[in-house]
This record gives sequence, C-alpha cells and structure tokens, in this order.
Amino acid sequence: MKYKILVTSNSFGEYGKEALELLKNYGEIKRVPGPLSETELVKEIEDVDAVIATTDKFTRTVLEKAKKLKVIGRHGIGYSEIDVVAATERGILVTYTPVPEEFQSVAEFTVGLMLALMKKISYADRTLKEGTWERKRFVGSLLKGKTIGIIGLGNIGRRVARLLSSFKVNLIAYDPYVSNEIANRYHVALVDLQTLLKNSDIITIHCPLTKETAGLIGWKEVELMKPGVLVINTARAQIFPEEILFKALKEGKIAGAAIDVYEKEPPDLNSPLYKLDNVIVTPHIAAYTREALRKMDITVARDVIRALTGKVPKYIVNPNALHLTKNPNSR
Repeated sequence: MKYKILVTSNSFGEYGKEALELLKNYGEIKRVPGPLSETELVKEIEDVDAVIATTDKFTRTVLEKAKKLKVIGRHGIGYSEIDVVAATERGILVTYTPVPEEFQSVAEFTVGLMLALMKKISYADRTLKEGTWERKRFVGSLLKGKTIGIIGLGNIGRRVARLLSSFKVNLIAYDPYVSNEIANRYHVALVDLQTLLKNSDIITIHCPLTKETAGLIGWKEVELMKPGVLVINTARAQIFPEEILFKALKEGKIAGAAIDVYEKEPPDLNSPLYKLDNVIVTPHIAAYTREALRKMDITVARDVIRALTGKVPKYIVNPNALHLTKNPNSR
C-alpha cells in the first residue's frame, strides 16, 4: 500500500538522502515548507497518512480534520506544538528524535552563543562590516570564574555543563527531576530557582516547554537576577516570554541575551526585541549540524514507517495511543 506522507520540515532529506529514499518506498511524498499554522494544516491534512513535521501547530481542530492520519513524526526534540492528548484520543501516534548528535549540537551552539555574548563578537562584526573601526566599545569579559546557571539538566543541559567544565566556571542548575548523584557527575550543584537567579552571571535555558515551565521566568524572577546577567535561550521562548525579556533588556535588568527560539516562528522581524544591540538572534538553528540532521532524518523516517506498517515506533511520545491505532491494511 502506498501512503500519503506530508513533509513540512524544510531540512528533512537534505543531509540524509537515504531517509528520503526509504520513505519513497512506502508512499507518495508531498512537501509543504513549514512551520504551518492551524489554518494551513487544516487544508493539507484531510487525506494524509503521515506527517514529518517541524514546529507546526497540530491543535485539536487540525487533528479532528485528519481522517486518515496515523502518525506525526516530529523532526526534532520538542513536541509542545502538538496536542498529544487529542492525538492519543484519535489513535494518532506521535514520535520525536532524541538523538545524541542533536543534543550535542544544541549544547555546542549554546556555548557558542555564550562566548559571542561575552566577547560581543556579533556586534563587533556587524559594525566593522558597516565601516566603523571601534575597539573600546567591545571590551568583553572572561568566562573563567563566572557562575553559570543551567535551567534544565537533561540531555542538553548535561552536555552544556560538560563543555563548560574546561573553562573553570562555577556550575549550578535548577531541575526538580534530577538527583544530586547525577548532578555531581557533571560537577554541577543543584539549587532552587531563586538561588540560581540570584547567583548566576549567565543563565542558560534547557528545559522542555510544559504547563509547569511555561512562563517560568516572569518579572518577579527577573528582579531576582544579578546586575549584568546574560541570558541564553535555545529551548522554547514561552519559558521566558519575549515581552518580559524585552522589558528587562530595555531597563537594564539584563545586560544581554541570545535567543534561538520564538513565540511565533518565523517571528515578526519588526519586533523591537530584535533591534537591540545587546541581543543575538538566530533562526532556530541550534540543532542544525550535518551530523544531527542526518541522524534525525533516519530516525524519524524509520519510526514513521514502523507506525504505518503496524509496528511500534522506537521513539514514541504517546504509547497509550497504540491500542487505538487502526490496522493500516484495513484502509
């Protein structure tokens, strides 16, 4: 049986051609560059058997229109844009790609942003290309000796800690789901959120977006932060809402920020947040390395094929949906 497979991930198949060829053996592939809005997905989803998705908005409304959909394969780690409860109720499997290469890519990117902020690299680069030779304006700081606060000590946060260990920094972390035993392996001291905010010179966010973490950092939390603090967010924008971040930067509560994620993607590039000289912005590319993308391609393709052929995906988000899935051969 040939299935209809919608691909909204722009990078899928670019570095893992074998994954694309593998899928072609099972179905007809339609590419629609994402991320797609709810309205756009409703137009595309009705007769689709599978989706390889980016950060598209799979709301309950969208899923109710998906008459044949068996699996949403998230080409990435996070799946907060998918209504997993609604998908489970309809027997739609949701998969994701928690591959080590992706975790390492985000961790390396995070440290790169950290150094770029501290050394004012991107700002200096821009002004020199605009024809201005200035040096005193770009006096940076040493990373050595700083206290780094890691919010979320999971697969990415741990790798960030490991990379930073050679800089001789003081590492603290907030993660209520991680034990002291695990934290000690990475030479990290576990603290509560308030302690982290009060003591960190740099705060980097690596927790998933959940009901508990949405709005985790509000104005009350900003006021606890040290003067001159830097913030890096490669997780999800909703954890530290852009409106609050902008206010904190404008009022000097935060000295600088580097962000790779946005409340709306692509964002409104006219937002005043992206015009600030002390902000580095990148287009959600922290995981974009050739190695990570290739592994993600293979992983999501294989799991989508497993779902379509009645097998259990390796990286399934909602196993409770398995007993509700339809026999693919009965369609």
